[in-house]
Amino acid sequence: MNKLIYFILPVTLAFMACKSKKQEPAAARENTTTENLVQLTDAQLQSAAVELTQLAPKNIAYTLHVSGKIDVPPQNMVSISFPLGGFLKDTRLLSGMQVTKGEAIATMEDPQYIQLQQDYLTARTKLDLLAKDYIRQKDLNSSKAASDKVFEQAEADYKSQQIQVSALAQKLKLIGVNAEKLDPSTISRTVNIYSPINGFVTAVNVNIGKYVNPTDVLFEIVDPSDIHLGLTVFEKDIPSLSKGQKVIAYTNTDPSKKYECAIILIGQDVGNNRSVEVHCHFEQYDKSLLPGTFMNADIETKNKQVQALPEAAVVANGGQQYVFVAHDKHTFEMVPVKTGGRENGFLEIQADDAATLAGKNIVAKGAYSLLMKVKNGGDEE
Repeated sequence: MNKLIYFILPVTLAFMACKSKKQEPAAARENTTTENLVQLTDAQLQSAAVELTQLAPKNIAYTLHVSGKIDVPPQNMVSISFPLGGFLKDTRLLSGMQVTKGEAIATMEDPQYIQLQQDYLTARTKLDLLAKDYIRQKDLNSSKAASDKVFEQAEADYKSQQIQVSALAQKLKLIGVNAEKLDPSTISRTVNIYSPINGFVTAVNVNIGKYVNPTDVLFEIVDPSDIHLGLTVFEKDIPSLSKGQKVIAYTNTDPSKKYECAIILIGQDVGNNRSVEVHCHFEQYDKSLLPGTFMNADIETKNKQVQALPEAAVVANGGQQYVFVAHDKHTFEMVPVKTGGRENGFLEIQADDAATLAGKNIVAKGAYSLLMKVKNGGDEE
């Protein structure tokens, strides 16, 4: 009798173990989660309150987030040199100082300035003499009292001297000397450098007593009245932009302070990184904005019709965005998507992904619960 009991007990245990193993797959099918696939039981579906939707066309205005820096047009940035060179005798300029157009900003000194003024006055005196001789020879020639050759020589000498005087006057103008007001009593060994524009000094490259060559840049001055913001925009976003479009810019140091701008020019050249330069004009100039300052900007684009989903349908995980596509009532696949603009609770699905998801049922409510099941390997109840 005891032997019979010992025999039945192992057989019974083995049978129960086999039955348990056969039932495990059925239980697993009720609550299965793979890397991108989720299967829910009826109870889990009810708990997650899953609702489905499909892509639908929506008019969405989205915001481009771009960056760039403050720039100045070439005509508003001046590098000041001195055409004849010389020694810097005096200047009061410091970087950041404001200057006005026509203001004397430096004084140069050199013996060649004296020589140039002397040459001009000598040439002008000689011109007066040759002018009188030309008139006299012209009268004599008209009465046949002088030969044509003598008259022609007098005419040539007079016109040649006119050229000489005019050339010397232009050289004097280069160094800021008014030739018409020059006389022997006003000859000077020094000349002034005058600011050609209104603006502020951005660079002082010389010191008093230094000799500078004609090619040396003494000062750099910027007129900030026409500063603009140069933004780098990717090629794919250019069709969304237009001249006159509003832009909100801000710096990294003070992002709460906003600067209103408007697009004035969209570049026609695509760079190596598939980007285009977009130029914007500030609605109101702020003196604290200096050329070269790095800025961020938001550009609100015009409404366009796109394929969109409710914002709740898109979840984020690991820097990537996903939606859950329903294969049947209980099975859902997590699919990566790229999004665009958002408005009124809807989020744009970019064209390539929209084509893939067209006509498919997508989880509109409960997507976050499904994401938690994926992240926890199906342990969420």
